[in-house]
Amino acid sequence: MYRRIIAPIDGSPTSARAFDAALDFAKDSGATLAPLYVVDVPLIGADAPGYDPSIVRNALFEEGERLMSEARAKMEAAGVTGEPHLAETTGLGDDIAHCILKLCREWPADLVIMGTHGRRGFQRLVLGSVAEQFLRISCCPVLLIPAGEAGVPQHG
Repeated sequence: MYRRIIAPIDGSPTSARAFDAALDFAKDSGATLAPLYVVDVPLIGADAPGYDPSIVRNALFEEGERLMSEARAKMEAAGVTGEPHLAETTGLGDDIAHCILKLCREWPADLVIMGTHGRRGFQRLVLGSVAEQFLRISCCPVLLIPAGEAGVPQHG
């Protein structure tokens, strides 16, 4: 049985759906839940005149703190124990998937529940997939929750 679950959150409807699934799973199984938001300041435009990465970084941290506060409130309402985590990529060779992996090893987790946007073709090539990358490097089982389709009722 899974006892320690990580649920990465990025503010998207897909990650909210995955968090709700993780919350239900943790409640039903008595597992401890660790929501995780990773601050990843984009390097695109870093050399543009007037670009101040600290403004972007601060905004991302504020968003992460807001999302973690919402996650904590949902956990308390559901009677689920755990502690939200806020992490930051450190630069070269570090990315969101590796930040998730780091928490998996340090906490340690025995399950990660995360959303997948299901991008295909050019969008996937350009935007990549954190879920796919994490799936390839994970040290524990991963449950991927699909984005769902517009107009189709979702459970949760």
